[in-house]
Amino acid sequence: MKVPMASPILTEEMIQAAANAYRKERWTLGESVTKFEEAFARMCGTKHAIAVNSGTAALQLALLSSGVKAGDKVLSSALSFVATTNSFVAFGGIPGFVDVIDGEFNIDPSKLKKAIDRKTRAVIPVDLYGHPYRADELSEVAKKADLVVVEDACQAHGAMYKGRKTGNLGDIGCFSFYPSKNMHVAGDGGMITTNDDKVAELCKKYRNCGRKGQYEHDVIGYTMRMNTANAAVGLEQLKHLESWNEKRRAVAKQYDTLLKGVGDLMLPPQPTKEVVPVFHLYTIRTRKRNELKAFLESKQVGVGVHYEIPIHLQPIYKEMFGFKEGMLPLTERICKEVLVLPMFPDLTSEQIKYVADCIKEFYR
Repeated sequence: MKVPMASPILTEEMIQAAANAYRKERWTLGESVTKFEEAFARMCGTKHAIAVNSGTAALQLALLSSGVKAGDKVLSSALSFVATTNSFVAFGGIPGFVDVIDGEFNIDPSKLKKAIDRKTRAVIPVDLYGHPYRADELSEVAKKADLVVVEDACQAHGAMYKGRKTGNLGDIGCFSFYPSKNMHVAGDGGMITTNDDKVAELCKKYRNCGRKGQYEHDVIGYTMRMNTANAAVGLEQLKHLESWNEKRRAVAKQYDTLLKGVGDLMLPPQPTKEVVPVFHLYTIRTRKRNELKAFLESKQVGVGVHYEIPIHLQPIYKEMFGFKEGMLPLTERICKEVLVLPMFPDLTSEQIKYVADCIKEFYR
């Protein structure tokens, strides 16, 4: 591609950090894991951070440690990657969905209350595309219904809402370090953040086979540890996260200027004094999505669709739970309109202008 959609960064320093971890540390739950957890907790402003092997694992253990069990309902957004709800469907949780706010892509708190029933135990708001959800409004509804709020911040490392970092907006936060994210660990990885001592202790047990001691187990656990070399890379990546996010915001600002008023494009929500997004993805909307996608690809511009099929209309969810088209009108419409443009910290002004010029050419 002349302009790729993403370009994950892996420097020689990061490679060397992983090599040193292999040479000098335990390969699982080594010293670098502890250091990464401590640094990530400081970044989020939380008391604890627990490293695991994926963002899906983070969500699953966060819910289990909060007492969510098979048969309990968990509400979330269907405008997300399927892992958001797979995390609890895998252990017998029941999914429920709430439509989103037009123009913001995240759960509409005003619609949350109507979706709560006697089986509902938790809600997972998603900071989609790196834009924080409306935490205060959602938490107010959740508190009245005694729901646990597990924040899916897998796309929002370092974003802020009213002075608080993502990962510290609900009861528990969950992150992914998959290679496409704003920071990664050169492989799969995830993190749980919380201020709850009990939740943190349970998550540490769950990730490590339910261990109380080396050979003593007092809960049914999993093998969801983060590898030490991955943590060493994450620790180095974290040092650059703030500057990378600033560069992403600068890229988004250039796109905003060049694409304002072009065709029928709807641009992403803007930063405000209260909301500081990190633009994991720069996502536009257009009724001509498929045509524009094909045109940009013909011009060697990398683009993507996140997400073409909402979770409730995924074949397995329709089969298991009987979800049907028309349940979430806005979510379903957005999934037919979203298009992801190239976004990464080292995207040049020339590349941005080329993408914008191609889009303008399409509409002409």
